[in-house]
Amino acid sequence: MEPNMDHPHPPPPGHGHPPPHHGGAEKTTAKFYNHATARRIDTQCVIATTLKRHRPRHHHPPHQRSLLLRKQIPHRPAHNQLHPPARRIDNSPGFLIRDIIFAKYMLTWQSKDFILYIADGRDGSSAYPQIKNNYILSPSTHLNDSLILAAGKWSDGLQDEIWVYDGGWWQKSRELWESIQSASWENVILDEDMKQALIQDHLNFFESRETYSRLKVPWKRGVIYWGPPGNGKTISIKAMMKTLLDREESVPSLYVRSLVSYAGPEYALSQIFQKARQFAPCYLIFEDLDSLVSDNVRSYFLNEVDGLKSNDGIFMIGSTNHLERLDPGISKRPSRFDRKYLFPNPDLGQRVMYCRFWQNKLRGNEAIEFPDVLTRKIAGITEGFSFAYIQEAFVASLLAIARDSKEKEKEEVLARSGIEDDWERLTLEDSEDGGGGDDGGDDDDDDDGDEDLEKYVLWVEIKKQVAILREGIEKED
Repeated sequence: MEPNMDHPHPPPPGHGHPPPHHGGAEKTTAKFYNHATARRIDTQCVIATTLKRHRPRHHHPPHQRSLLLRKQIPHRPAHNQLHPPARRIDNSPGFLIRDIIFAKYMLTWQSKDFILYIADGRDGSSAYPQIKNNYILSPSTHLNDSLILAAGKWSDGLQDEIWVYDGGWWQKSRELWESIQSASWENVILDEDMKQALIQDHLNFFESRETYSRLKVPWKRGVIYWGPPGNGKTISIKAMMKTLLDREESVPSLYVRSLVSYAGPEYALSQIFQKARQFAPCYLIFEDLDSLVSDNVRSYFLNEVDGLKSNDGIFMIGSTNHLERLDPGISKRPSRFDRKYLFPNPDLGQRVMYCRFWQNKLRGNEAIEFPDVLTRKIAGITEGFSFAYIQEAFVASLLAIARDSKEKEKEEVLARSGIEDDWERLTLEDSEDGGGGDDGGDDDDDDDGDEDLEKYVLWVEIKKQVAILREGIEKED
């Protein structure tokens, strides 16, 4: 298992430093390079035989559990590959991925010294998979086994990470872990009864193992979140991931991003459920379930869910914007996905709550007046909108207001420069251009008190943005 170089973690058992030179060690190094320059037959056999000959008192079983530490410096050259930064705005130079060809380390673990050799074991053509063989030398097989077990436990564990399946293998994601740290049920706007039902459905499952056992029923559960996009399915999943992680008996989350695999989606599903069984009790997440479980993999998916292997302790959650696209064998049969929760477009009360959420966000902004009366007015003109559309209305309005503020600052500067006439002409042309779009003719003239609200720049701008968004929705329909 190769270390994930994206995010440094606390080092596994043992710490390394370049070893002193020994005659036997140099002969082993020379033997490897002599062997590697010609057509290879069996690297493992060559290295193991050489070590046994030159270090007969040491035990050195080969294994493929990586013990390489990120701060160690190889005793011999390695290939370095630059990995560019994930985001240009981070101002990061990127990082180097070190591909070890042959290296030697001194390890100290529990006051015991070990020698570690790492050798590239890619035999034959490039079509064969790459293998890194690790050889640990110590006076005792028991010490070797203890170190390997400790390193394996550390490597398979999570250090502020989330397991993510993508590209054909499981990866540890620190980024996803960080993104759920701010997730809170307080920020999830749902019908309160539904929210509490969601939370209790999950918590009761993980607290009821003995009950399931007493009733002699499999300790597994499946739930589907469905409904139009942008109404809280993803943020509810994140809030639940955080809730489960914060339990006294923490529950890990396993997130499936895709079923893409070099061996096909069937193999991917096998790997996914194998990992879930290993980490059970766990929270197994299939977001956009209808896209992941297509018709060609449906039978394999059902076999993993309902097959001969035990799925005890696995709470499976799937989300979809299109419930009708799911096979009835997945969406309608209990014991696969037992409950379905609809996330509809918000009603008036929920839209008011969401507007108050934005009111609180903007409370410290002196440039934006957001009185209580606007929360219900904005909620009223956003009927039929999802939370995502309402959010876009707020974001677009605030950006337009910020842009206009900068234009006014420029106007003041130009006025002080004595060329206000030119600036007046330019701004007049800009306003005739249409600016951020019109309000679609929906001025809400029939609403009492709207004239008094025109003094609030947020209300004026958000009416324009809502009209633009509604026009787009109608065209899609």
